[in-house]
Amino acid sequence: MKKTGAQIFIESLLKENVDTIFGFPGGAVLPIYDALYGVTALKHILVRHEQGAVHMADGFARASGKPGVVVVTSGPGATNTVTGIATAYMDSIPIVVFTGQVPTALIGNDAFQEADIVGITRPCTKHNYLVKDIKDLTRIIKEAFYIATTGRPGPVLVDIPKDVLTATHEFKYPEKVELKNYQPTYKGHPGQIKKAVELIFKAKRPVLYTGGGVVLSDASDELKAFAERLYIPVTNTLMGLGGFPGTDPLFLGMLGMHGTYAANMAVTNTDCLIAIGARFDDRVTGKLDEFAPYAKIIHVDIDPTSISKNVRVDIPIVGDVKLVLKDMIKAIDEAKKSLGTDFKSVPRALAEWHKQVNQWAKTHKLSYKQDEKKIKPQYVVERIYDMTKGKAIITTEVGQNQMWAAQFYKFDRPRTFLTSGGLGTMGFGFPAAIGAQFAFPDKTVIDIAGDGSIQMNIQELATAVQYKLPVKVAILNNKFLGMVRQWQEFFYEKRYSYTCMDVAPDFVKVAEAYGAVGLRATKPDEVDAVIKEALAVKNKPVFMDFQVDREEDVYPMVPAGQPLNKMLLV
Repeated sequence: MKKTGAQIFIESLLKENVDTIFGFPGGAVLPIYDALYGVTALKHILVRHEQGAVHMADGFARASGKPGVVVVTSGPGATNTVTGIATAYMDSIPIVVFTGQVPTALIGNDAFQEADIVGITRPCTKHNYLVKDIKDLTRIIKEAFYIATTGRPGPVLVDIPKDVLTATHEFKYPEKVELKNYQPTYKGHPGQIKKAVELIFKAKRPVLYTGGGVVLSDASDELKAFAERLYIPVTNTLMGLGGFPGTDPLFLGMLGMHGTYAANMAVTNTDCLIAIGARFDDRVTGKLDEFAPYAKIIHVDIDPTSISKNVRVDIPIVGDVKLVLKDMIKAIDEAKKSLGTDFKSVPRALAEWHKQVNQWAKTHKLSYKQDEKKIKPQYVVERIYDMTKGKAIITTEVGQNQMWAAQFYKFDRPRTFLTSGGLGTMGFGFPAAIGAQFAFPDKTVIDIAGDGSIQMNIQELATAVQYKLPVKVAILNNKFLGMVRQWQEFFYEKRYSYTCMDVAPDFVKVAEAYGAVGLRATKPDEVDAVIKEALAVKNKPVFMDFQVDREEDVYPMVPAGQPLNKMLLV
């Protein structure tokens, strides 16, 4: 029996075990929306802006590990997705975005709501497609999900002209994908793994530098086992937070521009840096020629193009982080037998190193000075951590709020810290929280936001209200574009050029206008009561407006272009 392209589209999503899609209807995708009518196996979430849809799918994917799915119309509907797609691309998040397109006969004619979305998104997708024939539709959808979720994950876009959606064809979904030019490497080279283990055994000052690849590969258990086997200190990138328990004695904290003193000093002085699922981005390395200057570097990553891209490494290992770590642990155990290594002596062998690391940690702890009148933003994050017992899913916007969340909320489990690391997208956190809440309806999801960022996708409050989602938003309201203001304070002689946001909405009234709950704290002794009340709300979103110290800064801070050991401290 023949089906329309739109019906084939729906059936294909069900074959991929998709249960939630985020979308916004329009002319070019009306056939899809007509086919969706009455389909109970697919939950369609009606968003208020296409950028919000992609961030929701992104948050859904980060929290659940499953690919996020988006459906939008052609032209402006498609172009509105670009920031969300670029955000997912930079952080290697598996999403599949389906865009409507004008009929094939009109492509290139500047038809109404036509945009070359394939051309526009080519630099920020892992791959993209224009479906020209209904016969190719199932194959392309199958390939799209396969590409998005295998190897180094990433966004894939599929552009579907309206006439393809209305044409008819027999539905037969492919059983497998055959892509000769796309063959990700999963198993690490045994010889390289052996070399790496031998180098680690010789190290006197080893450090594990771990990134988002640990989370994406679901390799947190293997990382913990590896670190504990050899008693190696661990530091995470921003994207790697939660990949190693934040409360573990071996954890140094985050490294980089706003990393801890202990992490940055350890990486600067290590003689063996073991990079696991990280890409040596500029916010981590600081001045490249002074990054880990004494270290031999081992780099494990599934993406061969990421290895030696920014920092030259000594032992590259291409492969899936989880599988490589398993093989490295096995190699360590085999070496233990063949070399007669007494593993109980490993902590003693590294005793001096741990003594030094602990001294750095004690010398400059993450700290702030809370007074009786002004709410410190760090205090709000700490109280959220304490009152959620560290068990919430935390999303963030971008800027100071993001860094304070990374510093003062201890993440013990993967997929509980969702943030835009690579692109640094303001407006990401709130829709990402909505996506995470759909993935886990019974978990506490909190977006830690700034008053600037929250306004960029504040319209999605209507989405959260419509679906009765208990997403909490903690707005650290300093009436500034806080991180930009901080740079102006440090490097531009406090010339606050267009970063003051004195004119802003009353967030409590905005929440109430949408049908949500609005709460406010203006003094430190009001913080706990606001958080407690917010956590008690179960069927609607909550905005918590914390009016914090306006010129509080994020410390430590490594100025741009400086090495990691040149930190500005409190």
